[in-house]
Amino acid sequence: MTASAAAPVLAVEGLTKRYPGVTALDGMSFEVRPHEVVGLIGENGAGKSTLLKSLVGLVTPDAGTIRVGGEAVRLRGVAHAGSVGIGMVFQEQSLVPNLTVAENILLGAERSAVRAGFYRWRAMKALAQEQLDKIGSRIDPGARTDTLTFAQRQMVEVAKVLTIEERITGEPVVLLDEPTSVLERDEIATLFAQIERLRRRASVVFVSHRLDEVLEVSDRVYVLRNGQVVAEVDPSTVDATDLHHLLIGRESGGSHYHDEKQKECDGAPVRLRVSDLSTAGCDGVSFEIRAGEVLGVAGVQGSGREDVCRALFGAIRSSGGRVTLDDQPFRLGSPRSAVRSGVGYVPSERRTDGIVPPMSVAENLSMAHVGEVCTGPVLQAKRERGLVEHWVRRLGIKTPSPETAIGTLSGGNQQKVVLARWMIDDDLRLLILDHPTRGLDVGAKSDVYALIRDLAAAGCAVLLLSDTLEEMIALSHRVVVMKDGVVVTTVETPKGAKPDPVVILEEMV
Repeated sequence: MTASAAAPVLAVEGLTKRYPGVTALDGMSFEVRPHEVVGLIGENGAGKSTLLKSLVGLVTPDAGTIRVGGEAVRLRGVAHAGSVGIGMVFQEQSLVPNLTVAENILLGAERSAVRAGFYRWRAMKALAQEQLDKIGSRIDPGARTDTLTFAQRQMVEVAKVLTIEERITGEPVVLLDEPTSVLERDEIATLFAQIERLRRRASVVFVSHRLDEVLEVSDRVYVLRNGQVVAEVDPSTVDATDLHHLLIGRESGGSHYHDEKQKECDGAPVRLRVSDLSTAGCDGVSFEIRAGEVLGVAGVQGSGREDVCRALFGAIRSSGGRVTLDDQPFRLGSPRSAVRSGVGYVPSERRTDGIVPPMSVAENLSMAHVGEVCTGPVLQAKRERGLVEHWVRRLGIKTPSPETAIGTLSGGNQQKVVLARWMIDDDLRLLILDHPTRGLDVGAKSDVYALIRDLAAAGCAVLLLSDTLEEMIALSHRVVVMKDGVVVTTVETPKGAKPDPVVILEEMV
């Protein structure tokens, strides 16, 4: 029996979940058939997160039915979901860093490797190896988890989820939430190969904002909008542009990157000049950025480009080199001194490095500019409120109130707050953007692109690291390519004559 004809292993019927003022799920229905990969796409706020949490018992729906193997179930938590055959690899990894791979895989199921109250380490490693073999992974089960790459930890998460096979009689369903969000191109290819192997023994729900990846790996794709399924499509009959239209309900057009806003900067003065910068991860790096220029820095993982960004913001030590800002010596000291010099930084890990989730939108927005909202040591609440409300309106930040905890906002709105934090500063001279659209949906990305264009048009120099070469080329005036800690070439990317990404990719590898 083919997957299309087989009875679904997982079915959702009319699922509804309401929060005060918001309907997160509005009668949502979809199904997963044996041995298929089902793609789920939707903008932030479309209902993806609430749906996944409902499927593993972290959220209790107000109405609707979840069926596993044809039987209706009321899921009471992650452990209960696992007992009926549903496991999830969360976007935020849940492994314990100082435990071994084997200990993490069997966490919660240690009894299988215990005898007379003592761990049988050899048995534990053997059991973990069985799980790793299911996906063809060569990771050492005895290795400490904190020594692994992100991609390897992702594989350990999948192997851990597959331990539910031993506890169920049917076929497991594995939910993958944004599994490629921080992976490099070669790591994504490895993950897709693992998914192909995984589907032989499980069904997979694949959630991603990267439309090309969803089309590549999925058998069917569900498009979510406003808590509802608005389309079910066959990937062989559509392209990324079609999906974009379905996602936002309108044509994407040719201005997704706001190309019309890119201004020439050939005659502008040099804003930042870097000469022979060296850190633990880069050696003798030199380049310059003009006022109003967006300079992309391309490279694979380990190329040294992250070190360059962090060193310029004073987040890591440099061991040599000379840097000038507007022809004045710029000392690479600390983030505080960088901010005082008019340098801002948007980190790649938004939730851990870019925001303080329990604090309010207002506090997160103004935290880098206390002098703007304080008189001496005293916070001027009215002044802060006026400043924050201005930027909330200007950037279209969707929040119930400036006092709302920023951790409750969508990723796109969180990122707008982080960008507004630096746009407050009229003296901002350089903004370092480390993967600024990571984890954002199509609409939120377009909003961020517009803000980057506006910053550059106002004369701010922008140093850009990006998740995709397409994005970097589209936004940049030039792209510096790094490999093995050094700059290997610089590629011009002028408006109306953007190069093929292959030109840069060949230099990267």
